[in-house]
Amino acid sequence: MLAVAALALLSTVTAVPRTASAQAFPGGAAAASPVEDEGADCPVTLPGSLTANSRLPDPFRKIDGSRISARSEWRCRRAEIKKLSERYVYGEKPAKPSSVTGSVSSSNITVNVSHNGRSSSFSASVQLPNGSGPFPAVIVLGGFGADTATIRATGAAVINYDPLAVGREGTPRNNKQGAFYTIYGSTSSTGLLAAWAWGASRIIDVIEQSGGTVLKADAVGVTGCSRYGKGAFAAGAFDQRIALTMPIESGAGGVPIFRGLASESGAQPPSSAYGEQPWLGDAFSAFTGSPNTLPVDQHETVAMIAPRGLFIMDNPHVDWLGARSGAVSALGGAEVYKALGAGDNITYWSDVQDGNHCASRSEWRTPLQQNIQEFLLRNGNATGVFRISGRKPGNLSEWRDWQTPTLS
Repeated sequence: MLAVAALALLSTVTAVPRTASAQAFPGGAAAASPVEDEGADCPVTLPGSLTANSRLPDPFRKIDGSRISARSEWRCRRAEIKKLSERYVYGEKPAKPSSVTGSVSSSNITVNVSHNGRSSSFSASVQLPNGSGPFPAVIVLGGFGADTATIRATGAAVINYDPLAVGREGTPRNNKQGAFYTIYGSTSSTGLLAAWAWGASRIIDVIEQSGGTVLKADAVGVTGCSRYGKGAFAAGAFDQRIALTMPIESGAGGVPIFRGLASESGAQPPSSAYGEQPWLGDAFSAFTGSPNTLPVDQHETVAMIAPRGLFIMDNPHVDWLGARSGAVSALGGAEVYKALGAGDNITYWSDVQDGNHCASRSEWRTPLQQNIQEFLLRNGNATGVFRISGRKPGNLSEWRDWQTPTLS
């Protein structure tokens, strides 16, 4: 059981059991969606008031209080979680603008966006692997911490995406800058992480339009470390076309549950994550000192990625990163993966020896290869594992008062 693995005082390796066949999902459990947001047509009414709850919100309980009982209901339940996350945590990630154009070559991607009379552009460099294409690709945010050599050696291209061109750091919240804010306004309440995710989606738009001669639009992954791990996590959660999401050491505002950070010794608290940069949406200011009032938490952002591939890499040696809260978040989100019959599609790995932040780690090389082979090349047979460091074990049972349903 996952909870047993999390309680262990020593490092553990636990396979996440598959509870139903992959045939439950067209094209297999690993398949990404052909659309950015499958639940765009789902009606969502946000709650009129919020009630404090020290336990993690039930990812299976709809806003109206009823619980889902079938896998088919997850599409619109995910839409509810998405709207809650946008309203209270990230700020809105707008849908595809009215015009997205650009080009894809063996060395570069250009993106040109126009919407409501405003235009902006940005670009990303491309590094192809050996062999003949078209290739799957991994969008790498920020240019450090990701094992790009292994990504390319495994057969995927690397797209070097500078998210600061889309949402600049070091700006006040009332004067945000970058390609996203050129379109949606410098006073937009959307935080940088959602803006960076929007930029990754526009890169995928251009790859789709390119005809697939260089890169495959249906085999795209995303990764990044530290604050760019936060951005990679958001990108994978909010765009269902992303087949494989790989956040690295993302810390507060990334994978870790907000409810756990305040009580985790040395972890960056939500107030600090909100204040350090405008990463989170402006509305999160109401929860910096009271995360228990949030109607959503990051285990549900993990769940938004289900059943697609998710490989979370964490560092238990740096207290600031909140790896204990990260483990709890992954364990909570994995319950949704299991309920959807996709337990093999999520891996969490914090059992590493090198304590340096964003270091290249030999422990992650094999699971990285396996995840790329399974979710991007589609010729693997990955089995999701939770390898949780004894330094920062997470106990999901302490954080939930709900049980995982058997979905029909």
